[in-house]
Amino acid sequence: MEHYFGQETPKLGFGLMRLPKEASGKIDMEQTKKMVDLFMEAGQTYFDTAYVYDSGDSERAAKEALVDRYPRESFTLATKLCAWMGAHNEETAKQQFYTSLERTGAVYFDYYLLHALKADNYKIYDKYHIWDFVKEQKAKGLIKHWGFSFHASPEILDEILTNHPDAEFVQLQLNYADWENQGVAARANYEVARKHGKSIVVMEPVKGGVLANPPQAVREIFDNANPGASYASWAIRYVASLDGIITVLSGMSDLAQMKDNLSYMKAFEALNETEQDAIRKAQEVINGVKSIPCTGCHYCTDGCPKHIPIPEIFAARNKQLVWGHLTEGKATYEQAVINAGAAGDCIACGQCERACPQQIKVIDRLKDCAGTFGK
Repeated sequence: MEHYFGQETPKLGFGLMRLPKEASGKIDMEQTKKMVDLFMEAGQTYFDTAYVYDSGDSERAAKEALVDRYPRESFTLATKLCAWMGAHNEETAKQQFYTSLERTGAVYFDYYLLHALKADNYKIYDKYHIWDFVKEQKAKGLIKHWGFSFHASPEILDEILTNHPDAEFVQLQLNYADWENQGVAARANYEVARKHGKSIVVMEPVKGGVLANPPQAVREIFDNANPGASYASWAIRYVASLDGIITVLSGMSDLAQMKDNLSYMKAFEALNETEQDAIRKAQEVINGVKSIPCTGCHYCTDGCPKHIPIPEIFAARNKQLVWGHLTEGKATYEQAVINAGAAGDCIACGQCERACPQQIKVIDRLKDCAGTFGK
């Protein structure tokens, strides 16, 4: 294996998108601080947030739980500028950078990303001159390294990396379930990034938590191969074993998840051939399950005119599709829509599909859910 940028970075990253919440819906700062402490004590260093996460509360939590409590040189912090969400013009897009500096109190960012480039938005970053803007901030010392996160086809990724060869890294959705998924194109995008010599930060290694609780047939494969290993460990170690990986982001939501991840990533060992074979068998099973590939990011809900809890509805439907739990799925759906819009309330405006990084045909899926659940 040739040396690559970020090779020495500890291979578990703390994604601050799904932090623990109190009953009020606010971030549970005491638990978050304990999670940060465990992460730092284990020698891990990479923290990832974004301007749009939790309407800015994620960046504020990074300040309170991390930046204000640890020496700046003891950790690395990544955040992101989203030119297509929360920005209306070039000025407001660029202002996100300065707002993120203020929210986090970080003084500088170790890693700065153009956020969630997709087929219908990546040219906005050219229109607003964001590529030049981040390079200017790097020249000032306010950014150490810069790159972008990506949710589109390998052809577009190749185009972007050809046009912007000085991008230092790419953040990609990689997991064993999506490796051959044509919509996500995990393998193909990974290969394009490595062809261009780019190191990779991995997002969604557990597919929004889905792979922490996979179908029974997959669980049996993993239990036979390594009894006692958590199902999340298989997913995270799989992508961490790939060449060119800077770190693997895990959006941990409680202390138990943090402890589990550290148990096998503090002294990370790549999957051996027997374990790789178990992954291949699990992929065959996953490829036969026709679930809705929603990761629960909630990008789709912010602008929904009918206030439909789309991820929660899809989670309810997946209980039926993946597990065959028809009654439980129905009950979960009823709970999700008590004080919100139902699947049948969708007016097909399309904003959800434009926002979805998984490129899900949300409107069609909601029609299916409305038909299944009766409203």
